[in-house]
Amino acid sequence: MAWPPNPNKAPSSPNPQQQVNTPPSDQSWRVIEKTLLASIEEQKSSRRWSIFFKLLTFAYLLMMFVAFGYGCSDSVSSQRIGSSQPHIAVVNVAGVIAANTDTNAENISDSLIDAFDNANAQAVVLNINSPGGSPVQSDEIWQTAMMLKQQYPDKKLYAIIGDIGASGAYYIASAADEIWVNPSSLVGSIGVIMSGYNIEELLKKIGVKDRTMTSGEYKDILSMNREMTASEQAHVQRLLDTTHQNFIDAVKKGRGDKLKNTEQNQIFSGLFWTGKDALALGLADKTGGIIQLKKQLDLPTVDYTYNDPMNKIFDRFGVQVGKGLGEGVKFGLTDSTSTRLQ
Repeated sequence: MAWPPNPNKAPSSPNPQQQVNTPPSDQSWRVIEKTLLASIEEQKSSRRWSIFFKLLTFAYLLMMFVAFGYGCSDSVSSQRIGSSQPHIAVVNVAGVIAANTDTNAENISDSLIDAFDNANAQAVVLNINSPGGSPVQSDEIWQTAMMLKQQYPDKKLYAIIGDIGASGAYYIASAADEIWVNPSSLVGSIGVIMSGYNIEELLKKIGVKDRTMTSGEYKDILSMNREMTASEQAHVQRLLDTTHQNFIDAVKKGRGDKLKNTEQNQIFSGLFWTGKDALALGLADKTGGIIQLKKQLDLPTVDYTYNDPMNKIFDRFGVQVGKGLGEGVKFGLTDSTSTRLQ
């Protein structure tokens, strides 16, 4: 094409072979319209489903928060299923008794208070299956139980020992009006233990030198890197003896004249016995369990045990939060794990 164009020159005729754009027919418009409408409907449907799933997620989260609130409510006793009718209130003492577990003094004491406070609870049961644990946590639960027995003299407190009710767990059980056992239960172990090791020679063999620094003459009294002196050992022994005596006094106050030949039978020596032997020693009163108690009282049971729902969720996913740096002195049947007072 010449440039600039000549205005006097007639326009050239179109090339007959060139394709001419023509508007689409009515049928084509209808097809396009249907396609667009179908796309719009699909988008609307997708949006509706998105809103539905968002609402469903919100409702689920709301239910979870309500469940947590129910589990942590101070008035759970009035919300427990069956608690509005005559029943036996059950508080489970399961596993190690320690401040960093669900079986701690606050949880068990609160559960006991709820159980005794409910007028429909005709009796209260400490359902025990524990090797023991912290002397402080055990004593606080024992004190709560003794206080509640005085406050509600007409409401009987039972302790039912399953597989094991030893050390701190028996400390708690001794507050009960009656202790029931299975003939094969492990009962007793009224003693105190503090584990410790001396690895000084091992460190020398592998060429490790201890550079621990302290301020205070006895700050490293339980160090694994040296032997304790005679005065240090005497001090720790007095600590254990004092704690042991507190244990003995609590058992004597709880069991009273039911204990038989305490000195001769070494009841307070730290030994543990079967349920059958415990009956003969006066450490227990009767053979039986929850089923037998339900039949005897002709009442159903209601679980008053407090459990933190968040802890259950964390445990389910293998997450353990807030584990203590040390457990200190223990009432318990322990393994070879060392315990340190810092």
